[in-house]
Amino acid sequence: MSEPRNDVPRNHDLPDRDGAPRTAAPKPRQTRPSTRGGSKPRRGAPVAGSRSTGARATRVRQAPVPEPQRISRYRRWYGTLHPSLQLIGLQLWMPLFFIVGFCLCYVFAFHAPHPHDVPVALVGSDPTLVAAVDKALPGEYVFHLYDSLAQAKRDVLAGTMAVAYDPSTNEVFKASAHQFQVASLVPATLTSVLTATGAAAPTVTELAPLPAYDEYGTVAMYVMLAWCIGGYMVAMFIGIMGGPLRHRTRMTVIVVGGLVISLITNTLAGPVVGAIQGHWIELVLIAWGWIVAIGLAVNGLSYFVGRFIAAPAMICFVFLSMPSSGGAYPKWFMPEPFAWLNNVVVGSSMVDMIKHEIYGVGPGFGRGLLTMACYAAAGLVLMFFGKKLWERRRIAAIVNGRTTMFQDTQNANREFLGKQRDAELERHGLTSTETGTLSVLRDDDWEDDRVGGDVFTGGRDGLEGQAPQTGRIPVVRPADRTGPGRPGGAGNGPRTRPVPRTDASRTPEPQHGRHAER
Repeated sequence: MSEPRNDVPRNHDLPDRDGAPRTAAPKPRQTRPSTRGGSKPRRGAPVAGSRSTGARATRVRQAPVPEPQRISRYRRWYGTLHPSLQLIGLQLWMPLFFIVGFCLCYVFAFHAPHPHDVPVALVGSDPTLVAAVDKALPGEYVFHLYDSLAQAKRDVLAGTMAVAYDPSTNEVFKASAHQFQVASLVPATLTSVLTATGAAAPTVTELAPLPAYDEYGTVAMYVMLAWCIGGYMVAMFIGIMGGPLRHRTRMTVIVVGGLVISLITNTLAGPVVGAIQGHWIELVLIAWGWIVAIGLAVNGLSYFVGRFIAAPAMICFVFLSMPSSGGAYPKWFMPEPFAWLNNVVVGSSMVDMIKHEIYGVGPGFGRGLLTMACYAAAGLVLMFFGKKLWERRRIAAIVNGRTTMFQDTQNANREFLGKQRDAELERHGLTSTETGTLSVLRDDDWEDDRVGGDVFTGGRDGLEGQAPQTGRIPVVRPADRTGPGRPGGAGNGPRTRPVPRTDASRTPEPQHGRHAER
């Protein structure tokens, strides 16, 4: 049998391949590490401490010894806490961040929506109406003059105009499917102003009514939110736990996970819940594209922020995207900066694509596809440069021996759980070897400290009033094993062999502990 390549003896409790017990450590290697099969070095093998450059070898400079890492007083104190408590404390930033973001984004954006610069298409001209609105509601409405009623209707359906008003017929045109809040508030406001000037109340005509299964037009917003959360969470877990993975593997997980999330969300929202009727295949493809684009962006960001990727991901795709999407209130009702963010966040483009596909309103797919491509391209660029930065940081940390609080806490918790496992095994008379196998720890006098319990904590023989009727299981020592079929070896744990018994010859046995006599 050939000698092993390592000088360190193997440390395990398994027999050798030939079945004979190990009697001595393997002989140390007699050749140089750079030789193979003889005393001569391999041709072209570099000499330790040098680097070959063409025909001549240059001496490699020894790297300076890194300075020891400076540990702050707070970090030393924090390391004295229980490892599980340390892990909890290092993760409490997420609920704190969530409640702060929720208050600053959702509560601030929705607590008092007020119209400002709402565009109204005015067919022809009506100076009396314009002057009355400016006087009663200054800065809230902006009138745009149109020569064609048909063009004004098209802009209302596209969402560039809130409503259209034709003074010649005293008629207001709205599109509830595009924005329910606008279609409810703006006609009522214009009616009150017109009646205040002495004119008759206008007739309100609906251009795109909402169906009965979406009475308030919020389905698109919540479906968009499900797509956003699914996309960023897939990439977030990849960034937290998949640092060494290659780009190809990460992108495969994002693409496959995006397809699964798209199928699930659209199946639940459509056929199961009934909030969307039809358009299943189209919505699956739209959702798949958006989830992949969001996943690529979050994946690229994860190289720069590490385990804190949840913070920028939720800021970009939840806290800022949802209030600025126009799903709950249009941008004409939202305060700054949410009104301006409507032009760049993913939520507005996603809501517009959903509404255009289901109800035929909104600006169309052009803006949404462009936004989707921009986010996906930004994610690819961040992945390209972020991977290199991540590798440099990792190598520098390894070379300099730098660790983070989270790494120290994970190591401490791992050691604690290992000691806890060994203590639990010892209570049951077992011990764990280096290979992970279990062996009996004590002999017949072993007894668990907790055998004197009651019906709640348990006893030696469980909750039964009599001893369990189990046969003796004697332990066969390595020295007792004979025969070629049962090879033994040093370090092998004891093996058990059940004793056959017959019902005719069985006699009552005295009560015994949880482990049989050796």
